Amino acid sequence: MTTKKYTQEDLNKILWQAADSSRTQVDAGIYKDYVLVMLFFKYLSDLSKKKHNEYKERFGNDEKRIEEKMKLDRFYLPPKVSFDYIYKVIEQDNLGEEIDKALHAIEDANKEKLENMFLNVSFNSEVLGKSQERNKMLRHLVHDFAKIDLSDVKDDIIGNSYMYMIERFGADAGKKAGEFFTVRNVAHLVAKFAEPKAGSRICDPCMGSGGLLLLAGEEVEKLGSKNYALYGQESTGSTYQLARMNMFLHGKDSARLEWGDTLNNPLLVENDKLMKFDTIVANMPFSLSKWGAENAGGDKYNRFWRGVPPKDKGDFAFITHMVETLKAKTGRMVAIAPHGVLFRGGAEGKIREQLLKENVIDAVIGLPAGLFQTTGIPVAILILDRTREKGGENEKTKDVFFIEASKEFKAQKAQNILTDENIEKIYSTYKKRKDVEKLARKVSIKEIEENDFNLNITRYVDTFVEEEPVDIKANLEELAKLEPELQKLEKQMVEYLKELGIK
Repeated sequence: MTTKKYTQEDLNKILWQAADSSRTQVDAGIYKDYVLVMLFFKYLSDLSKKKHNEYKERFGNDEKRIEEKMKLDRFYLPPKVSFDYIYKVIEQDNLGEEIDKALHAIEDANKEKLENMFLNVSFNSEVLGKSQERNKMLRHLVHDFAKIDLSDVKDDIIGNSYMYMIERFGADAGKKAGEFFTVRNVAHLVAKFAEPKAGSRICDPCMGSGGLLLLAGEEVEKLGSKNYALYGQESTGSTYQLARMNMFLHGKDSARLEWGDTLNNPLLVENDKLMKFDTIVANMPFSLSKWGAENAGGDKYNRFWRGVPPKDKGDFAFITHMVETLKAKTGRMVAIAPHGVLFRGGAEGKIREQLLKENVIDAVIGLPAGLFQTTGIPVAILILDRTREKGGENEKTKDVFFIEASKEFKAQKAQNILTDENIEKIYSTYKKRKDVEKLARKVSIKEIEENDFNLNITRYVDTFVEEEPVDIKANLEELAKLEPELQKLEKQMVEYLKELGIK
């Protein structure tokens, strides 16, 4: 077993090699769940073994006292429930069943933090192939992870490696990737725009595997504070499980995460009312069809009082939910959305008009195309700020700031990316809030009203590049100078053709 201390780059490389070498024909979107659970299991086992050894140095062979102490730690693994035990039974024909037993024992011993953590994954499932194929794959996976010692790896490094693995699997999963993670460079920009403060309640109602939520929390830590609380909800069970493990590996055990449909069954409630948040970040599902429009009229929380979005486009359903869960006069949200929300009419147009009249739409940022595996189309970032509503500290701000950042990217083979320089340029442009030719413009609510409350960025930021005027006289003079040379070449060509016997 390797015992050296890993750099971030080393650990990323070693873990990915372990995952990739055991790969079979299982779909990447499914396979990732098993690899990440195995990583989580190995990490818990290595930390538990390290703790046991430390207590053994203090208490000798008094196993009863050692076990009592270990039960008081952050988590507890019962005797014979460990990765090492699985390694000992690696040749058994029921290896998947043994792994499942160990995982369920961990859940039972840690109900407060880990209950139902592995509910959506079974290592004994035929999703991984028939018995013989499954055992072969699992043995490879266990062998490869057995070579890695995670006992001295800090939370930030193991957490970042977990996110790295999710992103690598996302690249393999292609269009399915959007269901479980947001491209990291885009997530960084969203988190910066969110500007959470010390003491903030931060929420992502479409949290995926939780990466964006964690990055928003890191913005508070950059201010020198760890005083913030994380909340999230996710509709897909396996992705919810990824988010829970992600929080745990990052040391965010107290994060409140819920599994369910945010629009039809919001679970972040207190005293039978929707919880209110200081900061909301989201990469919402784009134009979700069958989102539950038929139930919106009777919504017990009255979230859709501005209007019910179309049944085949849930974008404004999510936006409305987020606005309604922001703290009045102080809350702020940043969401990734398709450009259609900026200009579509009908019910969506009326909701957009109402939000503009409430003066809560602060900025619209157009991003480059090709940033996501899930779609090649460009997307937008919407910033809504309730400090601008009546009674808020910024109620006198009566404009929307538009940034046309579609050229701010670095092209790569698989997809475009936002570099650190691109992110800084876009963010600093927003902070300065001054007009920049071909890039940004501050537009009054009155002008937007004159444009029928349309927020299409190119209506307000002129990106047209004029071609240089053609000097016809100079071009004619140049042609006249070249005419003798052209005649000479034509004469030579005729001579060559004659020599070849071609008339």
